[in-house]
Formats: sequence, C-alpha cells, structure tokens
Amino acid sequence: MDKVSPRQRHANMAAIHSSDTRPEMIVRRWLHSRGFRYRLNHRGLPGHPDIVLRKYRTCIFVNGCFWHGHEGCRYFRLPKTNVDFWRTKIERNRARDLRDHDALARLGWHTVVIWECSLRPSVRQQTLESLEQTLYHIFLKDREVKPAFRSLH
Repeated sequence: MDKVSPRQRHANMAAIHSSDTRPEMIVRRWLHSRGFRYRLNHRGLPGHPDIVLRKYRTCIFVNGCFWHGHEGCRYFRLPKTNVDFWRTKIERNRARDLRDHDALARLGWHTVVIWECSLRPSVRQQTLESLEQTLYHIFLKDREVKPAFRSLH
C-alpha cells in the first residue's frame, strides 16, 4: 500500500523532469569549467543524448539509477506498488538505451553513460576525472576526421 495519497503521488511524479536534472547539471558545469564545449539533447542523434561533444564524437548520457534500472545499485529498487507497470517501464527503458547506444556506435559515435549514483559527493571527483581522461583518450585515438553520418550505400 502506498504511503501517500494518489493526488500527492501524482504531484511528486509530475515534478520529476527529464532534462536539466541535478546530476546532469553537475556534469555540464564540470565539463564547461574544464574547457569542454558541448551541445544539449541533439535531436539528430538516436536517443537525444544529454550532452554531445562533437569534437570528441562522444555522446554522454546522465542516467538516473531508478529510471534506467541501474543493476546492482543500492539506489535502484522497484516500488512495492504497481510492480508490473514499473518492471515493464524500466525494462523498456533499458532496451531503448541499448538500441540507442548501438545506433550511435554504428554512426561512429562514442557513448559514455554516467550513473546518478556515481555523482554522489564521495565519488564525484573520481567519476569526473575519469570522464576527462576518457575524452582525452578518445580525442587522441580518433584524431582523423570522420563524417558525422555514414551512408549505408
């Protein structure tokens, strides 16, 4: 049984936004402070990545542990009410994420997923420094110019 009224639950769920979330803002501010320039929610790419670094041909997805079903994470657990709905929704989100990442890879884009739990204050610096190293590694590895979209012909 839910501890809050249906009206309050609706208000709580309606208050959750899909863009400009706190974890996403942490990553964006950090990238900008380090001199990385990016685009947001690029509509021309599969999955509309949260952050797109064209120079590095890299898409960054900042995933919420609950909404994307972060396996093994202590912050992810299915709600005790309406279990079938939530299980189906989260499985659908996972399948969509895999499909989008695969499509991006076929187009020649690198994909980085940053989980919400890895931006907790105790591990945030390590996560962001690892992201920076990954971006520099990608840049040095992919110095040659590649077309943004490959033709299938």
